[in-house]
Amino acid sequence: MFQSLMDKMASAFQSFKNKGKLTPADVKAGMRQIKLALLEADVNFKVVKEFVARVSERAVGQEVLESLLPHQHIVKIVREELIAIMGETNEKLTISPKPPTVVMMCGLQGSGKTTHSAKLAKLMKKQGKRPLLVACDVYRPAAITQLKVVGAQVETPVFALEDTKDAVRIAREGVKYAENNAHDLVILDTAGRLHIDEELMGELSEIKKTVNPTEILLVVDSMTGQDAVNVAESFNHLLDITGVILTKLDGDTRGGAALSVRYVTGKPIKFIGVGEKLDQIEPFHPDRMASRIIGMGDVLTLIDRAEEAFDEKKAKELEQKLRQNSFTLEDYMDQFEQLKKMGSLEQLMGMIPGMNSGAMKDAKIDERQIDRTRAIIQSMTPRERQKPDLINASRKRRIAAGCGQTVEEVNRLLRQFEAVNKMMKQFSGKKAKFGRMKFPF
Repeated sequence: MFQSLMDKMASAFQSFKNKGKLTPADVKAGMRQIKLALLEADVNFKVVKEFVARVSERAVGQEVLESLLPHQHIVKIVREELIAIMGETNEKLTISPKPPTVVMMCGLQGSGKTTHSAKLAKLMKKQGKRPLLVACDVYRPAAITQLKVVGAQVETPVFALEDTKDAVRIAREGVKYAENNAHDLVILDTAGRLHIDEELMGELSEIKKTVNPTEILLVVDSMTGQDAVNVAESFNHLLDITGVILTKLDGDTRGGAALSVRYVTGKPIKFIGVGEKLDQIEPFHPDRMASRIIGMGDVLTLIDRAEEAFDEKKAKELEQKLRQNSFTLEDYMDQFEQLKKMGSLEQLMGMIPGMNSGAMKDAKIDERQIDRTRAIIQSMTPRERQKPDLINASRKRRIAAGCGQTVEEVNRLLRQFEAVNKMMKQFSGKKAKFGRMKFPF
């Protein structure tokens, strides 16, 4: 996420870092690098112009010019201005005081409306809501089928009328169905087009007028860069959207949309899609995103993911096992499985402060290693998993043959487990209750 922008920002900050004292000329040269970095990231030109002007004005102030560590002040100013551009704070989904809350999803075809309708439903279920998905896309082939499939995956019912092409009627009857069946959240998956046209906007306007949605969320593909901002501006002008969902932020995106949409539309980014899985949607936090862009990591999101992924009951069981020195290969595998729920290893590394692209550039993160580890452990007998000391040379050959790995891979796993187990024994006598940390060992 924003890798190229992060690299260029780091380079610009480095030019400040080498100065004992900053002069206005130093600030101007450094800001030129930051300006080019933002433009190359496809940030809207007006946004870049205002951002650079505001940072430059603050950076040439006496507080910075006379500071013993001026580069730290520059980083602080850049972070604060990035947060200001992206919206200051996280803005939650507005909940209607009179149920149901109606959320109208809109956007161009291919932006991810249907998938993110299901993602939003799953996220809101965790907050105690009873969502209903309504299939208002009557044009795209198999759109209703797709919504039913993803709806089933997130265990959310789908309302559809397959005998009509009247999207306004479907929306109206979907809301009525929700009222009669105790659904307190309705998510309307509307039709998109390859481009904005009069017919699309006319239909969306009619739906808005008929059901009076609490939220109108525009789903925008962040990989389209500056076009995403243009789309957001057009939809906002015609529909007066209430917020934005940025999708595909886990891809090779340059970041321009995230830094421009709020400024151009005046409407907040409420959620971001960070992967293909239906649980990979997160509330958008401008301060956390700004920290990641300038290479400071995102520890709060890392903690949020850990708390969501790690099972409290299992954590207590693990704590007990550590106290009793009975940590097994099955426990070892379980920690990896829970780690995998948090997202890709590259994503997680990017959230650790200081673990920037420069440090990770030459590192080869093999996401399949967890799968290979699982295969090796699953090829063992239950007794071998409990007592790895039983695994002799002939057992290793049998295990390797059973999982399609080499004996060397089996040996490597056993060495890793032994090292972790030794560490567990060292810590088990201390007062810290590691099971409550909710992190893998």
